[in-house]
Amino acid sequence: MADPFNDISLDDLKSGIADGSIILIDVREADEYASGHIDGALFNPLSRFDPTQIPRPAENQKVVVYCRSGKRSVSAMEQARLFGRRDVNTHFGGGILGWQKAGEPVVPGM
Repeated sequence: MADPFNDISLDDLKSGIADGSIILIDVREADEYASGHIDGALFNPLSRFDPTQIPRPAENQKVVVYCRSGKRSVSAMEQARLFGRRDVNTHFGGGILGWQKAGEPVVPGM
């Protein structure tokens, strides 16, 4: 059985973004990403998800995936795992909805 995926808290996500220890991947589609995403998030939509486009994390970094509400991020982590990317195993389960509900800012555009 595969290892379970990890969920990251809002506070841990915010501090990881702030200190550069998180490589953040947004797997929503282009229209969703363009309408507002977490600043610094890399765009890699699930419809054409490509694990090879995810940068390899440095020793002090981790990859975190997010989507709208937590469903597509799990699919992306499963695809990455099948591709052999064991380092893509953490997501922000609250997704962009949880981020915005907490009053956190998003940036528009591609």
